[in-house]
Amino acid sequence: MEDTDTALTRLHPNHVKATRMVAFLSAIPFVVASMVLEAADILPTGLFVIPVILAAAIIVVRVPLRRYQARGYTMSGDRLRVVRGILFRSDTIVPFGRVQHIDVDQGPLQRSYGLATLTLHTAGTHNASVHLPGLAHEDALTMREEIRSHIRREAV
Repeated sequence: MEDTDTALTRLHPNHVKATRMVAFLSAIPFVVASMVLEAADILPTGLFVIPVILAAAIIVVRVPLRRYQARGYTMSGDRLRVVRGILFRSDTIVPFGRVQHIDVDQGPLQRSYGLATLTLHTAGTHNASVHLPGLAHEDALTMREEIRSHIRREAV
């Protein structure tokens, strides 16, 4: 069976919540700036603040869900496949034999939602790292150990 025919494993559902929080925190300065411009009475009432608030709502509510639906991964016996992207799709396959080292990262927001990012580093300069965010922390640790066991087996 081809890798492209395999059903993708979805990321942890908390990834949507964490991505929404990042989008919300990123939208705050734009909403505040639009409110300041609105209070300055430079433009007619609502001409600037309403479109900014509508755009912020779409970015906070809809975009994280679409990004979640466009991501997934498959781990087989000798490789990891990571698929992502809404407009520009990326389908990356990393053979375990090419992996040099593996990181499991957590920021404060990811930690609060119990998530982690698995990063596989390979030889080379272009696209030498593959990131898989949105995994449950325990799943990321399990995947890291499973990939490490494959690397050790191939090195022997």
